[in-house]
Amino acid sequence: MAGGGFAVQDGGRSYEGGVTIFVIFTCMVAATGGLLFGYDIGISGGVTSMESFLSKFFPSVYHKMKNESVDQNQYCKFDSQLLTLFTSSLYIAALVASFFASSVTRRFGRKISMLVAGLVFFIGSILNGVANNIIILIISRLLLGVGVGFANQSVPVYLAEMAPTKIRGALNMGFQMAITIGILVAGLVNFGTAKIKGGYGWRISLALAAVPSFIMTVGAIFLPDTPNSMIERGHLNTEKARKLLQKIRGTENVNEEFQDLVDATEAANKVENQWTNIVQPRYRPQLVMCVLIPFFQQLTGINVIMFYAPVLFKTLGFGDEASLMSAVITGCVNVIGTLLSMVIVDKFGRRALFLEGGLQMILCQIGVGVMVALQFGLSGEGAFAKAEANWVLFFICGYVAAFAWSWGPLGWLPHHALPLEVWSLPVLCWLGDHYDHIHLLLPTRDKNVPIEEINRVWKAHWFWGKYIPDEAVIGHDKHNKALV
Repeated sequence: MAGGGFAVQDGGRSYEGGVTIFVIFTCMVAATGGLLFGYDIGISGGVTSMESFLSKFFPSVYHKMKNESVDQNQYCKFDSQLLTLFTSSLYIAALVASFFASSVTRRFGRKISMLVAGLVFFIGSILNGVANNIIILIISRLLLGVGVGFANQSVPVYLAEMAPTKIRGALNMGFQMAITIGILVAGLVNFGTAKIKGGYGWRISLALAAVPSFIMTVGAIFLPDTPNSMIERGHLNTEKARKLLQKIRGTENVNEEFQDLVDATEAANKVENQWTNIVQPRYRPQLVMCVLIPFFQQLTGINVIMFYAPVLFKTLGFGDEASLMSAVITGCVNVIGTLLSMVIVDKFGRRALFLEGGLQMILCQIGVGVMVALQFGLSGEGAFAKAEANWVLFFICGYVAAFAWSWGPLGWLPHHALPLEVWSLPVLCWLGDHYDHIHLLLPTRDKNVPIEEINRVWKAHWFWGKYIPDEAVIGHDKHNKALV
């Protein structure tokens, strides 16, 4: 029907097995990849608002910030190409690294990619903390970016493949949950280190990023790879992958799920080139959504809030301590919203949360925009009174909450939308108004539909169904009947 919303209610099946301690432990360790990413997002914005850090590396910004002139343009207080290079270098490195990370993850396994991510990020964190000049500072940021690129590629895949079908949606959002916790912890650390006398608090803030990366590095050494990856890399003639799957699921009877993984891998191995394969018409629905969802996730503007929160609040007239505390408040809202999403996602569905969250973000952005326009205008001159500042904080918290239970955790949807033969490609889309395309084009996937049968979801869609060939669904149906 027009409108595009539907749910596959009876097409999927649940495999045997449940949530084991082994799965929970491995996913918690793997999710530290999100923790290190979130910590860096939160810590960088706080550090760039600290006077001791700015005076050492960005003196021009420091002098403009110390200028208390009433007619100063608040919009341009932190305008510096060098400061922009510091903040953006990480993401440039992450983009480049993601192209290599995709191949590494597929060829050598998710475990190796996580190990590389943790190790490189650890080295970058140490260099960040001891940096004495801008060159070392930028080099360390580039290393952090490489770590982020590998972590963002491998960790979501690892979480999705380890999780049982019935809780895959909630458990896969553990990556976003870890990001939000990292942002909150960073805000608390910045609030504390800013009070340290002697001007070295920023070093502690930056160096502490080594903690989650160390956990991830050590964890990756001992964690097993996923059965999907083992089968994909040629373990079809051994029982190693099957035994691991039995351990993960907590049951001996994994024949059905294991066979589906083998069948999907055999089909994937027939594909000579993923890049030419993904542009075929049969994958057009997934490709379009895998590009649009992460693209619009970035256009929501959340990075401005999360990354520059202390700087943003300081620009709007908040004091030093108030700006850092406001960042902590938004961080708390972010964590609570993500927890809520994990609880309700399988009840209301991804599509409903996308729509509600998008609408709420639009309204909150309008609220902030109107208040800033009325107070600062085009000149950028002015300041908020206490009551006005509280309203700005209220709107920003409403915006963050909406993102946290919708576009934040659900922006990692691509791995749930793709068939296994192109499973390791979505990260290339992640690094790149969202309301209408979700309403019309995004199918609602029932929580009982495993990844191996995702083509059935797209085949049932009012628009995308014409692109999915019958054999993409019939093949699984024949296999299912053979198992009955």
